[in-house]
Amino acid sequence: MNEQGQHILQRLQDVAAERARRSADRTLADRVSAVKHYQHGRFQRTYADLLGSARYGRAALFFLEDLYGPGDFAQRDDQFARIVPGLVRLFPREIIDTVVSLGDLHALSERLDTAMSEAIGSAVLDDASYAHAWREVGQPEARERQIALMLAVGEALDRYTRNPLLRHSLRLMRAPARAAGVGVLQSFLETGFDTFREMRGAGEFLDTVATRERALAARLFAGGTAVASQATGWVDASA
Repeated sequence: MNEQGQHILQRLQDVAAERARRSADRTLADRVSAVKHYQHGRFQRTYADLLGSARYGRAALFFLEDLYGPGDFAQRDDQFARIVPGLVRLFPREIIDTVVSLGDLHALSERLDTAMSEAIGSAVLDDASYAHAWREVGQPEARERQIALMLAVGEALDRYTRNPLLRHSLRLMRAPARAAGVGVLQSFLETGFDTFREMRGAGEFLDTVATRERALAARLFAGGTAVASQATGWVDASA
């Protein structure tokens, strides 16, 4: 297996280790689930305007459900782990680079979610306790990397829209991808490609995500909370 394949497999193993910790501790598992649902709701508040936008709505929903969602991706990850050697042979290198970023984002997010859940402990999960746990966990470099990885995936998908040959290749790979057991990844890539193509340029969208996520992180580290603005429906991280 090449270096990329080994890297993807290691990230999947990191995620599996986090799941194993939670499986052994029902209380921790419940708290992680609560953190994920809080963060899902926070994203909805932060990007209510984009979610309601004709141009950016589908892309915001793609980020919300596929990159920031609270869903359990254990079955998908187990599938990927079994076919990583075939994955790196089947897909173009540019796409594998994006899968590497996805793996890094997935593993980092799971680790931070576990840490947040442990920091919240038995407290009621609300804006104040979430913000307190954020500061207890700290790791500003990891938070910045989490944002950077999310943006890297979006930037890659945006680049794909300017490569008609790559889109054609993706369509041709549907049948072999399903036969190889990577139909979920194929669907993710095609959905991401089509969603970003509909925006006719993702620069403003990605700049908005970068600005708001970094502003929110700075606010939380500075002692603030992720309180939704009544006027706009999204988090006003500059107030």
